[in-house]
Amino acid sequence: MYACAAAIGLACFSLWAAARPDEPAYDTVGAIEGEAISVQGPLNIEVVQGRTRTILRSGSDIRVKSGDARIDLVEGGQIAICGPAHLSVLKSVNLLTLALDTGIIHAHIEHQPVLTIYTAQLQAKLIPIGDAPQDALVGFDTTGAMCIRATSGAVRVEQQLTAQSVIVPQGADILVSNGQLDTLRSAATRCPCELQLAKTSPPPPQIEVSRLPTPTEVHEAQTERSKAPSPLQKPAPAKEEPVYQVFMPPLSYDASAKVQRDDFDPQLIVLVRRVRVRPTLIFRGRVEGEPLVAKHAAPASAVSNPPVPSAPQKNPQTNDSVMNRVRAFFHWLFS
Repeated sequence: MYACAAAIGLACFSLWAAARPDEPAYDTVGAIEGEAISVQGPLNIEVVQGRTRTILRSGSDIRVKSGDARIDLVEGGQIAICGPAHLSVLKSVNLLTLALDTGIIHAHIEHQPVLTIYTAQLQAKLIPIGDAPQDALVGFDTTGAMCIRATSGAVRVEQQLTAQSVIVPQGADILVSNGQLDTLRSAATRCPCELQLAKTSPPPPQIEVSRLPTPTEVHEAQTERSKAPSPLQKPAPAKEEPVYQVFMPPLSYDASAKVQRDDFDPQLIVLVRRVRVRPTLIFRGRVEGEPLVAKHAAPASAVSNPPVPSAPQKNPQTNDSVMNRVRAFFHWLFS
């Protein structure tokens, strides 16, 4: 009876394992791709759509002879390896450990697994910040110094011999020489290793089936059409208002100070009012009538001497007088 029960249990377990071949094992790391790579140790070979894929498992030893390689983790993240590089991978459930000997590693992890990178003297563990993804770079430059870059999230670096530790904040890029955490320097552009994230395919287009509109939809469409302005109707001109712009002097911020200093001069604040100048109005036309001759004022020296009246002319001719107009009218009437 015990032998029969054991046989039945083994058969059920075999059927359960055969029914779920797509689920990765707890020690499966992910698929690796590269031009000049060699993998030794536990691994699986899969053929998907005519392409052969190498699936890494816990204990695999990876050597990138030249160029770059990429590991697509089963959890969804990616790890780029910039060669020449040599490393090994260890995994237990959701804990992933990389033992790096040479080269550069650039990891991008969404949530899982928890990644720790070991070197001969230091260990670096990625620390997430909230629900944001983790993106970090750990590797060696040409001189043998260790580069650590925390693009998203933080990295905790610990000296394996002295247990001295330091946290590299998000956005920092440091260089560690000889495994000493006391002398940290900036490592900008010292260890280039770009990560080519896989592009997500766009969602398939949704299929819509055409149908006749309902009476409610027809009524709503007519209402919207009646509210729409006529194309012959000119839109109302927009009201132009002045625009105010304030120019402030450079401000400073001190993260270590509890109260920020207000050390700028208020006289340096400039307020600019921008308006649109209307064009000058120019009237064109003709003014009828005889021009008025301006009377010249007498000089100051002539004020004391009164003007001498001139003798009247014998034949004064008045222009445009009433008598001349009457005389001209009778002359035209009887001529």
